[in-house]
Amino acid sequence: MITVEEALAQVLSLAPMPVPELVPLDQAWGRVLLEPAISRMTQPPFAASAMDGYAIRSCDIGQPLTVIGEAAAGHPYAGPAVAGMAVRIFTGAPVPDGYDRVIMQENVLREGDLITITDPAGGNNIRPAGDDFRKGDQFAPGRRLRAADIALLAAMNIPAVTVSARPRIAILAGGDELVSPGTAPDPGQIISSNDLAIAALARQSGGEAQILPIARDTEDSLRAGFAAAKDADLLVTIGGASVGDHDLIGKVAAERGLDLAFHKIAMRPGKPLMAGKLNGKPMLGLPGNPVSAIICGMLFMQPLIAAMQGLDDSRPLLKARLAQDLPAEGNRQHYLRAALQDGDDLPLIRPFPSQDSARLSLMARADALLVRPANDPPRVAGDIVDFMPLSG
Repeated sequence: MITVEEALAQVLSLAPMPVPELVPLDQAWGRVLLEPAISRMTQPPFAASAMDGYAIRSCDIGQPLTVIGEAAAGHPYAGPAVAGMAVRIFTGAPVPDGYDRVIMQENVLREGDLITITDPAGGNNIRPAGDDFRKGDQFAPGRRLRAADIALLAAMNIPAVTVSARPRIAILAGGDELVSPGTAPDPGQIISSNDLAIAALARQSGGEAQILPIARDTEDSLRAGFAAAKDADLLVTIGGASVGDHDLIGKVAAERGLDLAFHKIAMRPGKPLMAGKLNGKPMLGLPGNPVSAIICGMLFMQPLIAAMQGLDDSRPLLKARLAQDLPAEGNRQHYLRAALQDGDDLPLIRPFPSQDSARLSLMARADALLVRPANDPPRVAGDIVDFMPLSG
C-alpha cells in the first residue's frame, strides 16, 4: 500500500493537458480561464462624476455661480468652462473639460439658475479616467470565473474568453445488488447512490458527468460499460476494485490495456482505490462502500478533474481543537466524519462515535473530516488536530 500523498501525486500525474475552448462571456461562469484576457477599454473612459451635484472650477468657490447646462450618464455637456459658471451633473456623467470639482447637491443652495455653495469641504468627487482599469490591462488566467469576474470582463469589452473544456467524466457503478432510485428492490438488493454522489462531485469540480447504466457482475456487462465510456476524458468506476470472486473491474480493465499506477492505499475509509491509464486516458477505480467512494472522490477525483482544467486544487488542512479523547490510530491515515462547533481560539471538532463507512447519514451530517495520520498516538481533549472542511 502507498500513502495518501503518494497516491494523490500519481493520480495528478495522469491528468492530460487542458483543452482550450472559446466561449461567449454569458457561458463562461464557473469555467477555468486558460488564456489571458486583454482589456479593450479604459474604465472609466473619461473623468466621471462620483455623485449627483454640480461641476465647478475650484477657483470659483466663494461666489454665486450660474448653472449653464447639464451632464448626465450618456449625455455629456460639450460647452467650454466659463468663469462663474457651473454645470448640473449626475453620477457617472463625464466631467466637462475645464471643471475640476463636483460639489454634491446636498451642499448647494439653488434658486433658479443660481447656486450658492453652502459647504465647500470634501474631495473633488471625480473618478479619474482609468481609475478601475486601462486598455491593455491583463486579466490573468488560471482561475475559475466568478460572477464578479464576468462583470469585469464584460466591462473590459471582452465578448468571449478562452477557457478549459469541461472534462467528460463517465461514471460506472457495478454490482448485482444495485438498482436505480425509484425502483422497488428485490430481496438482497439496495439502491445505487454512489454514482449520483460521484457525479455531483464531478460537476462541482467543473466536469460534465455521465452516469452509465449499472454494470452487473459479469465480464460482458463490464465490457459494455467500458465501451460506453470510450469517448470520456476520465472513467470513474465504483466498486469491484477489491480482491474477490465478484470483483471484476480490475480484470476487465487489465484485458483492455490498463496501465495500472497503483492499487490500494494506506487510508481508511478507502483502501481499495485503483488508478491508471486506459487507452491513454485516466481511470479511477473507487471503492464500492458509500462513504469510502465519496471521500476518495473528494480526495482524488476532484483534484484530478481540476488538474485536467489547469487548476491546482490543493486543499490545505485546517486546525481545530479536539473535543474528546481518542485512542491511538492504526497503520492507515484515517478520515473521521466529525461535527464542528465554535471554540475560543480554534473550532472544536468532535468525531462521531460511529465511523461505519456504510452510514451515509453520518456523512450527510458531517461538517468536516478529522484527519489522523497513520500510527497517530492517543489524543486528549484540547489537542490541536487537522481537519478538512466539507461543503457542497
